[in-house]
Amino acid sequence: MTRRPARGDARRPVAPTGLEKYSAAARASSATVIGIYSTSFGLAARLLAPGVREQVRTIYALVRIADEIVDGAAAGAGVGTEGQRELLDDLERETARTLERGYSTNLVVHAFAQTARNAGIDARLTAPFFESMRRDLDPSPFTAAGVAEYIYGSAEVIGLMCLACFLAQDPPPPARRLELELGARHLGAAFQKINFLRDLATDRETLGRNYFPGIEPLLMTDADKDRIIDDIDLDLREAAQVLPMLPVGSRRAVAAAQGLFGRLTEQLRATPAAELLQTRVRVSNPQKLLIAVSAAVSNGATANQRTAGWRR
Repeated sequence: MTRRPARGDARRPVAPTGLEKYSAAARASSATVIGIYSTSFGLAARLLAPGVREQVRTIYALVRIADEIVDGAAAGAGVGTEGQRELLDDLERETARTLERGYSTNLVVHAFAQTARNAGIDARLTAPFFESMRRDLDPSPFTAAGVAEYIYGSAEVIGLMCLACFLAQDPPPPARRLELELGARHLGAAFQKINFLRDLATDRETLGRNYFPGIEPLLMTDADKDRIIDDIDLDLREAAQVLPMLPVGSRRAVAAAQGLFGRLTEQLRATPAAELLQTRVRVSNPQKLLIAVSAAVSNGATANQRTAGWRR
C-alpha cells in the first residue's frame, strides 16, 4: 500500500547531503573571508546576481588566502620566506588537484574549484596568479616589464576569472568576449595600480617592495604621482567602454567597483605625493554606499549607455 504524503511534504525542502552540503559549507567559508577582509569588494559583490555573487566570493577567498601567505598572516605566525614559498606551492598544487578531481579538504580551495569547473577557469589563469604571488617573495627590484607581468598575474587574471563567471550561463560571440576580456584586464590593472599607490608606505617600509621602477618612493614628486594616475585613468576609461556589454546581473557590481576605485583615484590625485608615505587614502563608508546605490539604480549604466550593450 502506497503511503499518502503527510500534509506539507510536497512543500518541505530537501536538505542537501554529501557533496552538495559540503560545497555549501565551502561557499559559506568564502563569504566569511570576503566579509572580514574587504568592505569595498564585499559591497560591490552584493549587487551581483545571487549565483554569480557566490562564485565571485570563492575567487576572492582563494586570492586572499594566497595573499596572506606572502603579505600578512604567515609572517605573523613566524613563517619565514622559504616557508611562505612552500605554503604557496602547496596551495597551488592543491588548487590544481582540486580542479581535476572536484574535491578538497581545504574549504576555500574546494569552493574555488567548484566555481572554476563551472566557469571554465583553468591553469591558464591560476598559474600566472600564483607566479605573481611567488614574485612577492623575491627581493630583487622590479623592472618595467616585470611589473607589467606581475600586474597581469596578480590582478588582470582575477578580472578574467570574474568575467568567466559573469558569462558562464550566456556566452557572448567570440569577438564580443575578446572585447570584454580586454576591458576586464584594464579594470584589474587599474585596481592594482591604485592599490600600489595606496599601499606605498607598507610596501616600502614593511615589505621592502617598490612597484614603481625608476621612482624612489621617498622622493616621489607630484609629477611622478600624476603620471601614474594618468595611466590609471586610461585603464578606467578603457574598462568603462565595455561596461554596457556586461550582463545586467553583473553590470551593477562592476560599475560600483569601478566607481569606488574611480573615487579613490580622485582622492589620490588630490593628495600630495609626500603624504602617500604617511597615510592610506580611503573612501568613507557613506561615499561607498552612495556609489553602490547609484550603480544599482542606474543598472550600472550612464544615461547615454543604456541603449548600448549585448544583453539587457
